[in-house]
Amino acid sequence: MTRTAIEANGLGKSFSRRGGWALRECTFRLPAGRICALVGPNGAGKSTLLALAAGQIAPDDGSLSVLGEEPAHSRARIGFVAQDKPLYPQLTVTETLRMGADLNPGRWDSATAQQVVADGNLDLTIRIRSLTGGQRTRVALALALAKRPELLLLDEPMAALDPLARHELMGTLMATAAQHGTTIVMSSHVIAELEDSCDHLLLIGDGRVRLAGDIDDLLAAHTLVTGAVSDLGPNTVVECRTTGRQLTALIRPAGPLPDTWQTREPTLEALVLAHLRSPAAPALTLCPISAPAVSQETTA
Repeated sequence: MTRTAIEANGLGKSFSRRGGWALRECTFRLPAGRICALVGPNGAGKSTLLALAAGQIAPDDGSLSVLGEEPAHSRARIGFVAQDKPLYPQLTVTETLRMGADLNPGRWDSATAQQVVADGNLDLTIRIRSLTGGQRTRVALALALAKRPELLLLDEPMAALDPLARHELMGTLMATAAQHGTTIVMSSHVIAELEDSCDHLLLIGDGRVRLAGDIDDLLAAHTLVTGAVSDLGPNTVVECRTTGRQLTALIRPAGPLPDTWQTREPTLEALVLAHLRSPAAPALTLCPISAPAVSQETTA
């Protein structure tokens, strides 16, 4: 049985006394070793989910297991880079890395930390408060990677980086995943940035899971239909638009489609955008590991 990195069952988190939910009824399973793209609009609950998985906050409903334990018990095995990259501003880069080594005895990879920092040509004597946003991101990633985590959680890690630095650090993340089997969950608004690197997708919308599963399986489950189609029949319709006599629809086929229909598999970007534009579309969760149900389709 494939090991599980994160498993949520009816997970919910509220930050409002009036019952406003940042996350609600989230159920999904992420197998270990995957590189997962966590996507969704602003306010969808992505940062909340990462903070829950990192053990920084506790759920208000349902359950969450990380690396087979409650998140608070797995912290030593988790690396987390939050969106605001919290670091001690008065420390130098060298002092920050030394602190990381002191806090992670037995797990610290000094060579990795030094390499990530050196690749950014950072002055090790400069204080954190004097670094640019991109430089702080590099230091935060150095801390997280040098911890040799089994699970690496990254909240918009590339937002403050220039294109070259993004490419270099993405390469470092991919090498880490390949060498150590690290599970990576990475949120981003730039879908193209994730398409070539990630093999698993978790799409959050309005605090709920809209899509979850291996990207290849999710793409194969959907079909783009174009042409003079008057009736989509029993197929599950995610999005449908008509221009003149031309219909374009993203569907999940219920069976073989007519030969007269023009069909093709959607791109990851087309899949994500269609689901974001159609929040009432039925959700789809695919479970590639042993579970009570191999796949579950629900209407949210």
